[in-house]
Amino acid sequence: MLSGEVISEGSGSVEFDADVLVLGGGPAGTWAACTAAERGARVILADKGFCGSSGATAPSGTGVWYIEADAEKREAAMASREVLGGYLQDRLWMHRVLDRTFDSINLLAARGYPFPIDANGHSRRNSLQGPEYMRLMRRQTQEASVLILDHSPALELLVDDTGAVAGATGLRRQRGDNWVVRAKSVIMATGGCAFLSKALGCNLLTGDGYLMAAEAGADLSGMEFSNAYAISASFSSVTKTLFYKWASFTYENGEIIPGAGSQGGRSAIARALMVGPVYAQLDQVEPGMQATLRLAQPNFFLPFDRVGINPFTQRFPITLLLEGTVRGTGGLRITDETCATSVAGLFAAGDAATRELICGGFTGGGSHNAAWAMSSGYWAGAAAADHAKQLGTTTKRQVFRAGGVALRSRTKASFNPNETTKAVQDEVFPFKRNYFRTADQLVPSLDRLNKLWQTINHADAADRDQVLRARECAAMIATARWMYRSALARQESRGMHRREEFPHQDHKQHHYITTGGLDDVWTGTRPVLAHALQDA
Repeated sequence: MLSGEVISEGSGSVEFDADVLVLGGGPAGTWAACTAAERGARVILADKGFCGSSGATAPSGTGVWYIEADAEKREAAMASREVLGGYLQDRLWMHRVLDRTFDSINLLAARGYPFPIDANGHSRRNSLQGPEYMRLMRRQTQEASVLILDHSPALELLVDDTGAVAGATGLRRQRGDNWVVRAKSVIMATGGCAFLSKALGCNLLTGDGYLMAAEAGADLSGMEFSNAYAISASFSSVTKTLFYKWASFTYENGEIIPGAGSQGGRSAIARALMVGPVYAQLDQVEPGMQATLRLAQPNFFLPFDRVGINPFTQRFPITLLLEGTVRGTGGLRITDETCATSVAGLFAAGDAATRELICGGFTGGGSHNAAWAMSSGYWAGAAAADHAKQLGTTTKRQVFRAGGVALRSRTKASFNPNETTKAVQDEVFPFKRNYFRTADQLVPSLDRLNKLWQTINHADAADRDQVLRARECAAMIATARWMYRSALARQESRGMHRREEFPHQDHKQHHYITTGGLDDVWTGTRPVLAHALQDA
């Protein structure tokens, strides 16, 4: 089926056989790896950074969509998201995630995670501190006998002659060589794409998994819901937007910006930033609560302490950092309850997968993402282990490389990843293109991105020093093209996708948008299933 180079014995500096290969060592990847191992699978986990400290969760605290098993409370939790998400959520998936998250959080407690105890003596389990959480997950992964390859980013998937995924190859950055893992199942848990915006924990998240999966034939969903911008002090990378619910936002002259707010008012901030600096002050925090906020999220305050600003009493400049699909809801399309993708043998979990099923078209923030990561990781791990078991022996399976850009010999000179990355950022960072969307901005931007793709697709293979950056660059271009093609296809405003010329929700467009393709990007629609709400 595929014409990629055959992988032969000795292709890698180190080679492994596994039942399940997990790509990504964040929450979703570690939950997936542990679950697969508990089902008896031989599991390898390859992380771009150091498993337990890389990714968006590890350096931060996060809420968790953890709701007691109380029907009324759960109904309220689901209903509160449906209007924001444009009624694209699926109630069956929301129930599943709430059940799974409840069990997983309680399992964390049993394994020793130190949930705080409130004044009434109750364990508070609706938030997690990233460092403690991921330290525990790394330890659990090791104790489950999972082989962890740290600092080992994957570069491309391997496929067999039927097109089924059969492993991956990548780099060992600290040793300067490469690895090959032949596997019966692969779980893509590589996170989303934040386009190197420097948001805390996001600079390893460049859409690598989307690119690798698309090269193997996978498609994506909800990519129009990818324009999530988070508030940050301009001298900081911490994007803890929750704290800005207690902020006043002002122009440089001190006047209040009408309509500005962290919830439902970020567009006013974006419009103000397009004409000048914007300032914030957390002046609505009660004095007695200030110490609590510092205790809850100490990393939020570190940048302020370094520059000598008291955010409760002094104004400070802010900006909006693009978090793309990390806080958006687009990602690889899930085809069934096992978190399978549209390619045999390939599963997706966490931010690599679409979160439309529980968030619809509007960001769920850290809370829903954390719940989705542990739930989808659990299901993908279980299904990948079962798939490997059903596949039986594969020792005689011939496998091929599925990767393209920057990995194959071509006629043109190799491209400069840094310059090309800047060109992509110029298309996706500006508010006038990605936040306040119009066809007049999207069409020419997509044309430029298509030309960038054509250029890099004809460029020669990158050398070892540049290949990772070149692949990241290719992934960001591909992601941006899926985003803007989907944004043009949805001619309405729904969820976080806002079209200036179509400011209202259109009931005729109450559907999902699928996208895919590399040389020729395409879009299509899928109906919202009958068990989702029908009153959009």
